[in-house]
Amino acid sequence: MALERISKFDKMFMGGISYILLISCLGLTQVAPYERPALSKGFLLPEAPARLPSFHTCVGANEERLTPKWYKENGIELVLGTGVKSADVKRKTLLTTTGETISYKILIVATGARALKLEEFGVSGSDAQNVCYLRNIADANRLVNAVQSSPGGNAVVIGGGYIGMECAASLVINKINVTMVFPEAHCMARLFTPKIASYYEEYYKSRGVNFVKGTVLSSFDFDSDGKVTAVNLRDGRKISVDMVVVGIGIRPNTGLFEGQLTLEKGGIKVNGKLQSSNSSVYAIGDVAAFPVKAFGETRRLEHVDSARQSARYVVAAIMEPGKTEEFDYLPFFYSRVFTLSWQFYGDNIGEVVYFGDFSGSTFGAYWVNKGHLVGAFLEGGTKEEYEAVAKATRFRPAIEDLTELERQGLTFAVTVSQKQLLSPPQIQVTSSTDLVLEKPLYAWHATAGVILAASVAAFAYYYGKKRRRW
Repeated sequence: MALERISKFDKMFMGGISYILLISCLGLTQVAPYERPALSKGFLLPEAPARLPSFHTCVGANEERLTPKWYKENGIELVLGTGVKSADVKRKTLLTTTGETISYKILIVATGARALKLEEFGVSGSDAQNVCYLRNIADANRLVNAVQSSPGGNAVVIGGGYIGMECAASLVINKINVTMVFPEAHCMARLFTPKIASYYEEYYKSRGVNFVKGTVLSSFDFDSDGKVTAVNLRDGRKISVDMVVVGIGIRPNTGLFEGQLTLEKGGIKVNGKLQSSNSSVYAIGDVAAFPVKAFGETRRLEHVDSARQSARYVVAAIMEPGKTEEFDYLPFFYSRVFTLSWQFYGDNIGEVVYFGDFSGSTFGAYWVNKGHLVGAFLEGGTKEEYEAVAKATRFRPAIEDLTELERQGLTFAVTVSQKQLLSPPQIQVTSSTDLVLEKPLYAWHATAGVILAASVAAFAYYYGKKRRRW
């Protein structure tokens, strides 16, 4: 855990009580906050790998890199290597593993999530030296050691989601032979359609990756040193291995607040101001279940962009509540593997309209639900094209003719994004005309949901330094 407070707002303290306190989950390490996406990408490269301080926050948002020196220079007390043992939201106190009780006026919970372990699914062996997870920098170092000790070896990746796909790509770059095992019919099943997934699976196969789908791990074989030598699958297959990477999902770290705050969708339920059922406690990032205004429902999103944007928003909501509208976030996901790079905005429900060349390098899809564009995916786009797709998705234009939308393809998003409009959009795609722009919309509103927010560490400007020991 890490606690961040700053002395420049001493006027906001009374009796040694922190006005605002941040609790985040970095593990019990002595490492200042960093950008986790680097761990499954640059950190695993065989040549010129990324290492700290190159990916301290907020480098991923193209902002100032917050090194340990930065915290010190800005009067921030960053408490590392210390866990929070318990929380009492009624008394507004936290008890640390060192025995210190810290009082606060406002608490921001950024505890994130932990990687699900095999033991939670009835399989033992997570502690074997060549079984790796990837959630923090300690996990990443363990994975690098496993790769370096198995040159040209065989790896099985358990799971076909984000971690599985990105780690598999990194292993291939390290000249490791990779087999991916997952129960779904295709990779990235929560986000990709079968058609989109097929493109990436074929590309991975061209790089030597083998896919075993529709089954799960049942057990490991071990040698006399406790090292895994083979994985046994439920369908009866056995695969010899030198190392195993497990990416089977995460679980939000809500344990400190269970029975004290309202939980939903596995996380801490918050309102449009990211405020929990206790008005003095806010939650952000993976642990927060917040209302997504575009879809009219509460969701919990597991991605760095959501963490960054909710981080920036909550500071404004606390410091200037009267000037801050409710959080209006457009869900955004991305990944970069090999020479591929894709981005997704919005929601993947409704009818799917594909566009572009799936045999080439640039293609995409739109999702249309209840007559409106609600989601968009693009592989191989330019910066301007990705921005156009994001803006078009936020506009939620009306779509009457799916065939016409398919014909226009990426041009549709570009055209919509270039309109300087003045009010909520009534944009229609019909068979008789390319675009019908019934009402305009302010240009600033078009980009509101796609600007990257600062990382969680930016909160430090608002956290106090003083303690009260009981």
